[in-house]
Amino acid sequence: MDIRKIRYFIMVAEELNFSRAAERLRMAQPPLSQEIRKLEEELGVQLFHRTKRMVELTDAGKIFLAGSQQMLLQLERTIEETQLAAEGKIGNLVIGFVDSTEIVIEVLNVFRERFPKINLMLREMTTEQQIKALNEKQIHIGFIRSNQNNEILSSEVCSEESLRVVLHQDHPFAKLSEIPVELLIGEPFILFPRQMGSNFYDLIISYFWEHGVNLNVVQEAIQMHTIVNLVATGMGVSVVPSSVESYKRPGVIYKKIQQTTPKVNLYVGWRKNDTSAVVEQFLTVVREVYSLLHLDHQK
Repeated sequence: MDIRKIRYFIMVAEELNFSRAAERLRMAQPPLSQEIRKLEEELGVQLFHRTKRMVELTDAGKIFLAGSQQMLLQLERTIEETQLAAEGKIGNLVIGFVDSTEIVIEVLNVFRERFPKINLMLREMTTEQQIKALNEKQIHIGFIRSNQNNEILSSEVCSEESLRVVLHQDHPFAKLSEIPVELLIGEPFILFPRQMGSNFYDLIISYFWEHGVNLNVVQEAIQMHTIVNLVATGMGVSVVPSSVESYKRPGVIYKKIQQTTPKVNLYVGWRKNDTSAVVEQFLTVVREVYSLLHLDHQK
C-alpha cells in the first residue's frame, strides 16, 4: 500500500476538511480527493462520510486511522533505528575479556556514555576461549593476551604492563621493597594452565628460565583473581600482570621484581571481515583510551 496515500488520509482525518488538509499538504484539493477515493477503492470500504457541509470518519475510517497512525509511528522509529545502526549508534556488542584491567574498565565507561543505545554483553573468558569464540562468531570483540594476525582475526596492542609478584602478607619476602628473581627458586607457585593462554604462559616460563628459575607449580587456576585468592590462603606465590594490582584482596601484597621484566601486552581482537559499524565505533574508543592512558603513564 502506498505510504503517501496513508499520509494523505491521516491529514484529512485530522482536519475533517479537504481544503485545509490540502493546504497543509501544499497541494490542490482535487488531486487529494482523488487519492482518497483511490485508497477507499483499494481497501473496498468507505472511510469518510462526505456532504457539502461536513466530512466525518466512518466506523471503518476510525479503525483505519488508529492503525495508520500506529503504522507510521513504527515506520518512523524503524527508519530512525536503521539510520542509527548504520552509524554504529545502536545495536548489540558481545565483548570477551581476560580480566578487568584499567583500559577495559575505562573503555567500557567511555563507550557506554558515548553510545547509550548500544547493548553491551560482557563475558569473562580466557584468551584461548576468546580466540575460539571470535572464530566461531560468538563474540564481536576480545581483550586477549596474545597477538592475532591471520586470515580471520586482527588485533592491536591496547595496554602495556609489567609483571608483579603477589605474596601472602605474612610471607618472609613481604618486607622487601623489590623481589630478586633468584629468591623465587623453590617457592610453591600458583599459575594458570598453559592451554588457557599459551603465549602469556610461555612468556612467564621463559623469563624465569632465563634467570635460572624453574618454577615449582603446585596449583593451577584459570582466572587471575582466583590465583590472587589462592595466594591469600597461603598456598603459594604467583606472578601477575601489573593491572591485577588494582584487585585489593585482603591478605595479599604485590611486589615489583628487581630485574627488568618483559612487557605484558593486552590486545583488542576482532574478526577481519566484521564490517559492523558498532565494532568500528568500539575500536575507535579503544584507540582513544589507549592513547590517553599511554601518555599519562609516560609522564
